Amino acid sequence: MSAELRERLVELFRWVDPDPGATHLVSDISGWWRDPVTLAALGPALVAPFRSARPTVVVAPAVTGFLLGPLAATALGVGFVAAHKPADGRLPAGPLTWAQSPPDFRGRRVDLAIRDRHLGPDDRVLVVDDWVTTGAQVRALYEICTARGAEPLGTATIVVDCPPALATDLRIHALLTTTQLG
Repeated sequence: MSAELRERLVELFRWVDPDPGATHLVSDISGWWRDPVTLAALGPALVAPFRSARPTVVVAPAVTGFLLGPLAATALGVGFVAAHKPADGRLPAGPLTWAQSPPDFRGRRVDLAIRDRHLGPDDRVLVVDDWVTTGAQVRALYEICTARGAEPLGTATIVVDCPPALATDLRIHALLTTTQLG
């Protein structure tokens, strides 16, 4: 990734105080989507570490993944498969393969589902998401890939906020760390 893109991502990012009684700041990544140059650069930057592994499909979870996944898929010239969450209220029709994540950074277990007809044994999967803190959803998506006979190659993310050993174990490549965001 270029130093220019890294600088731009940091510049467009904000930590926001959600209300006077809040105990923590909330990340605001909306500036990344608003800037056309940054938006155009994200897909190629995310897939660069995985290009030689020749993914056949990109899988990404709702909601932000539905933006980043197609950007990454387009950069690779492959298709995109959405990973749905029942809490979104928009589950697709037809057979689904499900997995439940281990507890995430909020202690929640997240259910994820992928349409069976879109993922199979010949697929080499790149998982894409905006932010990885615990790797919980990554693990669930890898479980779905394995259940469908597909090979999870790794995960591309904009921000990683997990221990380096976990990032190595899950094959996570990030454009930034939370430390770089200030």
